Amino acid sequence: MDQSFSSFFDSQPRSSSRSSWTYESLKNFREISPVVQTHLKQVYLSLCCALIASAVGAYFHIIWNIGGLLTTLATLGCMFWLLATSPHEEQKRVSLLMASSFLQGASIGPLIELALDFDSSILVSAFVGTGIAFACFSGAAMLAKRREYLYLGGLLSSGVSMLFWLHFASSIFGGSVGLFKIELYLGLLVFVGYIVYDTQEIIEKAHLGDLDYVKHALMLFTDFIAVFVRILIIMLKNSAQKEEERKKKRRN
Repeated sequence: MDQSFSSFFDSQPRSSSRSSWTYESLKNFREISPVVQTHLKQVYLSLCCALIASAVGAYFHIIWNIGGLLTTLATLGCMFWLLATSPHEEQKRVSLLMASSFLQGASIGPLIELALDFDSSILVSAFVGTGIAFACFSGAAMLAKRREYLYLGGLLSSGVSMLFWLHFASSIFGGSVGLFKIELYLGLLVFVGYIVYDTQEIIEKAHLGDLDYVKHALMLFTDFIAVFVRILIIMLKNSAQKEEERKKKRRN
């Protein structure tokens, strides 16, 4: 960890002297070999399919109200089953990825249904905002020097631990608005960081011969959904507060 931090700070003077990005620099993937580039295409294609499957799952919840605790547990079961399955069973693992994505979509279906009932434009804005943030941070990780952001692993793990204990404390001692906001925004910051970290970890593992695109797509899918849910909740809360303020002004 100390070496990671020292290498990071040692690299700062060099990074500050870099010129601004140009169109040519945006196409600079010289540190990513053709094999790794092909692997990344498979990863992001699988990620897109997983997001479509999750959208179908959310739609099924809206029609038949299937989302809940059971789908959440089934999601975790499919994920663990996927990770425990041999990489040679590619078709089975892809099916498990799609199944876990479908169930994850159904699990967040109640939140999506709430957003649709309140204002459907919020759902679209949250998804577009998440997509833009994901593309920017993942692209930044690809364009950065190899291993430049891998030092974030320890910090992000600490952030997840803090989220766990905050949630544990709120469930025992009772939650407050302030604690909920801290948990919400800290979680958003942590999972945005995981987008950068996981992207570079996927690239580094692919350079070392780990071309398991299904597992890597699952990692990025988990990050995307975590960021999307938090952005959607933040936008819903802000819109609800504005609506309450408008009602108070009308009464006055």
